[in-house]
Amino acid sequence: MTYIITSPCVDELDLSCVDVCPVDCIYYEDGVDRMLHIEPEECIDCAACEPVCPVAAIFPEEAVPAGEKNFIALNYGWFKDKQVTRDKLNELKPKV
Repeated sequence: MTYIITSPCVDELDLSCVDVCPVDCIYYEDGVDRMLHIEPEECIDCAACEPVCPVAAIFPEEAVPAGEKNFIALNYGWFKDKQVTRDKLNELKPKV
């Protein structure tokens, strides 16, 4: 299991979760990405990130709300092809 970052993080990019992660498994490219992503192979399921998220965007994978399920694939996809994932995010949540 891993934790998944969902839509409330889009364009928020609060780094509180990055600061508390004991294994540094939360990534983004500054100035490029609109949200953060958790590396599923590195996440140790400690849950340290979840309570510090100011927009309640982080969930255990099995508890991601129904309307946010697309973000599971986005989270995994970012570590395979960042640009494809960015494009999919822009389709799901166009920039305003």
